[in-house]
Amino acid sequence: MLHTFSQHIKIGFRVRPMPKPFYVKFDVPKELADAAYEALQIARDTGKIRKGTNETTKAVERGIAKLVIIAEDVEPPEVVAHLPLLCEERKIPYIYVPNKAQLGSATGIDVPSASVCIIDPGNAADFVREIISKVEELKKK
Repeated sequence: MLHTFSQHIKIGFRVRPMPKPFYVKFDVPKELADAAYEALQIARDTGKIRKGTNETTKAVERGIAKLVIIAEDVEPPEVVAHLPLLCEERKIPYIYVPNKAQLGSATGIDVPSASVCIIDPGNAADFVREIISKVEELKKK
């Protein structure tokens, strides 16, 4: 017998959170993800960003990306699965955020975005440096 989500709550089943996709290499605290969204908005207005996986991939391959931001809720996950490996290879910092719709909104577009990157942080330069140092700490754990 199949139950709906609301029936699970009424019946008392424990609803488990979805596991992280296979390409997510480390957990990012909510505060740090929110900081990434904010830095992206500042860079969008005062610097230069690239939107979408194709543009992000090209920027990483060319070595011009300063920070890559990857959504965790991408379907199918293979769309962005290459980015962490490519960033590691090119020594470009990257961070995960939980929501592609919010990532798209932070870039100023009306559609979800699986990944974006900051090319020129503009007024967010110090903010981006701080995010990068915190991400490096997370990756060491």
